[in-house]
Amino acid sequence: MTHPGPDRRHVLVIGAGPGLGAAVARRFGREGYRATLVARTEETVASVADELRRAGVEVGTATADAADPAGFRAALQAVAATSTPGVVVYNVGLVVADDVLTEPAEHFAGALAVDVVGALTAAQVFTPAMRAAGAGTLLVTGGGPGLEPDAEHASLSLGKAALHSAVALLHERLAPDGVHAAAVVVVGVIAPGTALDPDRIAETYWELHAEPAGSWRAQVVVDGS
Repeated sequence: MTHPGPDRRHVLVIGAGPGLGAAVARRFGREGYRATLVARTEETVASVADELRRAGVEVGTATADAADPAGFRAALQAVAATSTPGVVVYNVGLVVADDVLTEPAEHFAGALAVDVVGALTAAQVFTPAMRAAGAGTLLVTGGGPGLEPDAEHASLSLGKAALHSAVALLHERLAPDGVHAAAVVVVGVIAPGTALDPDRIAETYWELHAEPAGSWRAQVVVDGS
C-alpha cells in the first residue's frame, strides 16, 4: 500500500511545553495549520493542547520520551502512520547543570539521546514521505552552548554542538529533494516580555518555513543579549 504524502497544513511540535513549543504551534495555527503536540508527559501535552484549542487551533496529542530511543521512535512512527506532517519541529533539550569531568558516561549518553539523537530519529521517521512528495520542513531548536560551550552545562554544550552539525548534514542531504532542514539557535533564556519572548522566537520558525526554495537558510541565531 502506498503511504500517503505529507499533509502540508499539519505541523508536528515535538517538545510541546507551555513556552516555546506552544508558541510555535500557536504561530502555525494562526496560518490555519492543525497541530500535533508531542511531550514527555500526558499532563504537559494536555495542558498545552487545551490552551491552543481555546485559541481556535485544531490539536492532536501524543506522548514520547526522547530519553528512550526505541520507545521514542515507535511513538513517532505511530504518529506518521496516522498522518505525516508537512512541518516537523524538534524543540527538545536537556537543560541541567553538569560538569564534563565528573558526570558518568551514562549521563552524557542519555543527554545526547535527548539533544541530538531524537532529532535524527524524527528526521528518519518523517522526511522519507517529504522527500517522496518533494516538499516539507524540518526545524530544530538549537542553543547558545552549541556555538560557545558553557562549562556549567557540559551535556547541553555537547548536545547542541552535535545538533548544529546534524542540521548542517540534514540541510545538505534534504534540500535537493525539496525538504528544508534548519535550526533556530536561541542564545539566552527564553522568557515572556523579553527579547527572547516565545512568541517572538516562534515568528522565526514561521519565517524559515515560509522561505522560498533557493533562499533556504540552514540556521538563524536569535540572540537575547
